[in-house]
Parts: sequence; structure tokens; C-alpha cells
Amino acid sequence: MLSYQVIPVTSFQQNCSLLWNTKSREGILIDPGGEAEKLIEILHKENITIKAIWLTHGHLDHIGAAHELRCQLDVPIIGPHKDDKFLFDAIPVQCEMFGFKMIEPFEPDAWLEHGQILRLDEDEFEVLHTPGHTPGHVVLNNRKHKLLWVGDVLFHNSIGRTDFPRGNHEQLISSINSQLLTLEDDYCFIPGHGPESTIGYERTHNPYIS
Repeated sequence: MLSYQVIPVTSFQQNCSLLWNTKSREGILIDPGGEAEKLIEILHKENITIKAIWLTHGHLDHIGAAHELRCQLDVPIIGPHKDDKFLFDAIPVQCEMFGFKMIEPFEPDAWLEHGQILRLDEDEFEVLHTPGHTPGHVVLNNRKHKLLWVGDVLFHNSIGRTDFPRGNHEQLISSINSQLLTLEDDYCFIPGHGPESTIGYERTHNPYIS
């Protein structure tokens, strides 16, 4: 059975998600934006073995602890889409901009493509390329449990910012309309910041898309 825990990290309160199979105790970290020690402590407490780190996009508050965790846990970093490579190349600039501890540039072990399937034991996660907040942003869709990890594309009563380098508001709205609002109302999504919500609620109440 799939279970997950949302762990806010850093002063940006970014939602790092820990997913795991309750039988095998094998898991995935999505968007570990910082506080690697805190995350490792939770892994030990829950007796979960991480198999990979998945990233939705290249902003520092979502990737800040990824390389440190890759080294400590000996696991690969997967994603986002290659169009976010420029953000990984500019990690020192991002550190200075957002007031993070300086870290060296790094790259994922693999980039993701639209339609690709990631797996955690028997659970499958479909990769949806959703540019707009960043050009290489991806959403992870678990159709079996109707769960979405949407990064900074969609929020409860809001949408992602597009005033960062290579952000594009029209692209963001197109991504939301074509990739998320085509899903059933009872899909639950875990955003990069703030509370969880459902596609149905946002379709009806979100002032930026309704």
C-alpha cells in the first residue's frame, strides 16, 4: 500500500513529500528543498529505505538538499525535464538570491520526459510536462490513488508564479487546463507549498482558473 507524509522544509515552508510502500518500507523523496538532516532523521524513525529522489522543477527551494541526500543515501536524482537545466547551472546565483547556504551546481542522474512512467514497487507515476512556472516543470500523477504531486504549478486558491526567469503565464494556464483540469474532480494534489486540495475544488473556486 502507498503512503505519504508531507514534510515542510526551509523558511519557504516547501512541501517535501516522503512516499513509501507500507509493506516493503521502500520509498521516494519528492522535492527535498533543504534540511537534509531532518529528512534523514525521519527516514530512520520510520524505517524507510529511499530508492530515489524525484524533482518537479529546478528552483532551489525544491532541490536544495537533493545532492547532499544523493551522496548520503547513495540514490539517484530523477527529474525534472531537461528544459530546467539552466536553473541547475545557476544554483550559486539562486543561493545568493534566496539567501540559502551556498551549494555547488549539480545535475540529476536522469531527466524526465512527458509520458514517462516512474515506479515505486507496484505503484506507477506518470510524468506530465507542465511548463509555465519553469520551462522544465513536471507533475507526477498516480492514477491508481488519484494523487498528484504538482510542485509549483497549482495551489489551493492560487497558481504558480511566472515572474522568475523563463516563466510564462500563458504556458502555465495552458498546462493547468490541458494536464490537470482534464482529470476527475476527486483527484487530490499535493502542492509545493501550502495545503492539499482537489482538482474539483480548484476547478470551481480557484479565482485564477475558474
